[in-house]
Amino acid sequence: MPAEKRREENEDLFEVIRSYAGCRRFPCRPTLSGLYTPLDIVSGMAYKIGSIFTCFCPTQVKRWAVKNMKQTLAIWLLLLGLAGIAGSADPVSAADETPVAAKKLVHVYFADKSQAYLSAEERVLTDTGDPNDLGRQIVTALLQGPRTDMMRTIPGDTRLNALFITADGTGYVDLSEAAVEQHPGGSRCEILTIYSIVNSLVLNVGEIKTVKLLIAGSEARTLAGHVDIRFPFTADMLLIR
Repeated sequence: MPAEKRREENEDLFEVIRSYAGCRRFPCRPTLSGLYTPLDIVSGMAYKIGSIFTCFCPTQVKRWAVKNMKQTLAIWLLLLGLAGIAGSADPVSAADETPVAAKKLVHVYFADKSQAYLSAEERVLTDTGDPNDLGRQIVTALLQGPRTDMMRTIPGDTRLNALFITADGTGYVDLSEAAVEQHPGGSRCEILTIYSIVNSLVLNVGEIKTVKLLIAGSEARTLAGHVDIRFPFTADMLLIR
C-alpha cells in the first residue's frame, strides 16, 4: 500500500479513537485541583494505545477496528479494568498501615471490705508496647478507685506525677503530696496502700521487678509513720485474698 494511503488510514483511525475517548486535546491537562479526571485518564490511555495500534497493527486489523470501534474500545476498557483490579490486589504499603493498639487484661488491687487484705479487679487497658505507659495506666486505675464494693487504698486527691522504669527493673512511682497529707493512717492501711501499688505493677508489667515510691519528686521516709518507703518493694502475695 502506498505510504500516503497508509498515513491517511492511520489518521482516520486516530481521529475516531480521539472522538470515542471524548478527548479534545492531547496530552490531557490537570484540573484546577491539580488532578486528572477519570475521563482524562481514560482518554490519555486510549490515545497512547491508539498510537501504538496505528503503528504496528496490520492494515486489515486497522480497517476492522475503524469499522467496529465500539467493540474495539470495549475490549481496551476491559483490559484496562482487569489491570486496575490486579493492581488493587497488591499488598498495602507499610506507610498506609495504621497500627492497632492491643488490649491487655490486668488485675489491679484494692482493699477488701474489712481492709485486711487486697483483692483484684480486672481492667482492660491499651497495650502500646511501652511498659512505662502500661504502668501509668495501672496506677491511674488505682487512683480512680474500685468499681465494685472494695475500698480504695490511695487518697482520692492523689495524682500520679511520673512513672518510669530503670534498667535494673525498678519502677519509680512519683505521687503527689496528697498521698501523705490525706492518708487515713494506721499501719495496716499504710501497708495496703503500698502493696496495692507494688502488686498491681509487679504482677502485670513484666519489666518491673521492684517498686520505689516517691512523693512530689523526692524520696520520703514513710507515708503514715509506720512503713519505711526509702527502699524498693517486691510483690507480697500473702496480702492477696
